[in-house]
Amino acid sequence: MKEHEREKKEGVMKKFFSKVQWNDKGYVPVIIQDAASSRVLTLCYMTEEALAKSVEEGKIYVFRRSKNKLMLKGETSGHIQIIREMYIDCEGKSLLCKVEQKVAGCHAGYFSCYFSKIDKDGNTQIIDEKVFDPKEVYR
Repeated sequence: MKEHEREKKEGVMKKFFSKVQWNDKGYVPVIIQDAASSRVLTLCYMTEEALAKSVEEGKIYVFRRSKNKLMLKGETSGHIQIIREMYIDCEGKSLLCKVEQKVAGCHAGYFSCYFSKIDKDGNTQIIDEKVFDPKEVYR
């Protein structure tokens, strides 16, 4: 990449990042939505590093708080998410990424992590079918 292109890209990233309101731990919540169906796939958290890598590569990178590390979404399964559009909320406190989902967005085998519906009595019902077997994917 030419020097002026790199500087322009860095300027764009700096301008975008200045609009993001990172929480006290350095995270921003990100809603991941399937671009084709508009279904919400999951909610994840990004650090500045995760967001920078996501924007740079056009794929969702997340900060796994439980593992305390940066990871490509779908790194283990191959079920990556290609960014099609990105939005920031009115206060800069959260992001929305519309993605092209490869296979499924949920490690439990469902297309979306939101496969359980809660009724007025607090009972849950699975409303989707699994699209892959996690036992076969996560060996």
